[in-house]
Amino acid sequence: MKMTDQTFMKEKNVLQLVLSMSLPMVISMAVNALYNIIDSYFVAKVSEDAMTALALVFPIQNLVNAIAIGFGVGINAVIAFYLGAGDEMQANKAATLGTLLSFLHGILMMSVCIVGMPFFLRSFTSDQEMIALALTYSNRVFLFASITTVGLSFEKIFQAMGRMKATMICMMSGCVANIILDPLMILGIGFFPKMGMAGAAYATGIGQCITLISYLMFYAICHMPVRVGRSYVSLDKTILKKLYVIGTSATLNLALPSLLISVLNRLLVDFSGKYVLVLGVYYKLQTFIYLTANGIIQGIRPLIGYNFGAGEHERVKKIFRIALTMNMGIMLLGMGLSWVIPERLIGLFTDSAETIEIGRTALHRISLGFAISAISITCSGALEGLGKGFSSLIISMMRYVLVIMPAAYLLSRVMGANGVWLAFAFTEFVTALAAALIYRRETKISPQKKIQL
Repeated sequence: MKMTDQTFMKEKNVLQLVLSMSLPMVISMAVNALYNIIDSYFVAKVSEDAMTALALVFPIQNLVNAIAIGFGVGINAVIAFYLGAGDEMQANKAATLGTLLSFLHGILMMSVCIVGMPFFLRSFTSDQEMIALALTYSNRVFLFASITTVGLSFEKIFQAMGRMKATMICMMSGCVANIILDPLMILGIGFFPKMGMAGAAYATGIGQCITLISYLMFYAICHMPVRVGRSYVSLDKTILKKLYVIGTSATLNLALPSLLISVLNRLLVDFSGKYVLVLGVYYKLQTFIYLTANGIIQGIRPLIGYNFGAGEHERVKKIFRIALTMNMGIMLLGMGLSWVIPERLIGLFTDSAETIEIGRTALHRISLGFAISAISITCSGALEGLGKGFSSLIISMMRYVLVIMPAAYLLSRVMGANGVWLAFAFTEFVTALAAALIYRRETKISPQKKIQL
């Protein structure tokens, strides 16, 4: 396939283009969210302590994914820019160097997480049984860290080329395998032994292996405009700088929720372990909404990067407006579900009437900020596509640190644990205003100004 084949990104009708690029990612993210829910559902069948243990591991697991995805966003943005500028060699170098570094990142994270997890867990609980459950899961799931990081690098390379259907198939293959394996390996169905938490970890790891194998098969069979190979291995300082500048900002954007969850867990554990469980359940449930919105962001990011590199500023604006509208609709749907069926949602993970009541209140209050959060989510993703990672990071810092942490602490002192739930909605309103102002400032470009990544 020739480089000119990529021109559809700047020639096709904008609405059709956004839909064709985003819908495969939305479907993939929805299946991914379903996997998260099913994984937690079957872990909850082991015991409520097992579900709480999973919630304690979640921030670190999320951090590993954040580093992998964040660096992948850097790979995506750099490749998309060079494709838009017509520089095939630099695009190939970025893909090759990005994949190699992703593998090395995975090895490092596997080592650090396995060694450090016992110390991390002891800072939250002294319950040895719960720590043992958490370690049973974490020690196995982190063995697959390098598989995860390389798989995600290929995901972003495929997205940068506009190969969204291939990406959807690869992502779904791993998620579907995980969904099928979860009950078999956790509960011991058929010839599978009952492995509990270990089964959940192995199911996740096997799913990630299948995803990577699927990408490699597509790469080998299909002719791609971007190639990965020895001949493109080059410690190009310009590419390295771009990968890490954009990737680091994107990583911090994605890693900040892990920091937030850890801080909120510390606040909530003083009231009751049930609040920690509810927070963990909420983060599982909200993946349906936020991962779906993230699917749209993944779809538009290469479009914005490509059109940005090609100097198509008006198309960038249209792409942003369409994505914002779509994300707003998704978040309104999430808010509606949180008010109509909160007990059923929380009841998927616990039979405790007290926990379900706590969860109902939490969903009601947190979801008040869902719709307005579409602004900050879309602005942040679009800024990453424009190569303005630092501005995107500022928005995320507000959502996950600068506003919500002090607000959660102060409101919890006044209103108890319920104040933590209100802090979510308060933060989304403040951050949405700031995000709109930041995006407007960063996209004010005079017609004569040359755009550079």
